[in-house]
Amino acid sequence: MRAMSMDPLVRAALPFALTGALLGGCGGSSSNGSSSGSSSSSSALAADAKSAATGDIPDNQNFLTYSARSVGFSIKYPEGWSQKKATGGISFQDKNNLVRVEVRKGQAPTVASVTADLQKLKTTNPTLKAQTPKQVSLKAGPAIKVTYTTTSAPNPVTGKRVVLMVDRYELAKKGRVAVIDLGTPTGVDNVDAYRMMSESFAWL
Repeated sequence: MRAMSMDPLVRAALPFALTGALLGGCGGSSSNGSSSGSSSSSSALAADAKSAATGDIPDNQNFLTYSARSVGFSIKYPEGWSQKKATGGISFQDKNNLVRVEVRKGQAPTVASVTADLQKLKTTNPTLKAQTPKQVSLKAGPAIKVTYTTTSAPNPVTGKRVVLMVDRYELAKKGRVAVIDLGTPTGVDNVDAYRMMSESFAWL
């Protein structure tokens, strides 16, 4: 995923609900949250063109490990990024860069099921444009990967829009499905950092 350069005045926002039982824990600690048990697909990440753009994750960025033991996963994330916890998941954000992980009950995803999920998401977010999903391998096991983009509403002052490019991974184990979304504004290159983060995902 190679992202494109951004205008100032941009902020990526998460469009999914942050209500329900909160996951406890932070980097390197355990969580007390629980899985949402939802079988529906995760909402698409979207941008909000309101505040300053962010750049590449630096090569010397320090990473910590977030562990949600009651939900059953861990993942590395950049130190200093804000966290928002939700039922069955967590999001990490630094201005326009954001990563979201959700775990729910469900069967192992397939290319066909991920394609169908994205088609459903497009009905609620018409700006969504997705590439063809493909099978890949992560350290945590086989996964389905798809790259999609979403476009923000115009900035109320400048009229400019933000395009967010997202790599989504879906993988499953013992009746649980993990959805990992790694989003960055187009023009920003976080390929190596996001690859490391996706490979760091582990079932607990």
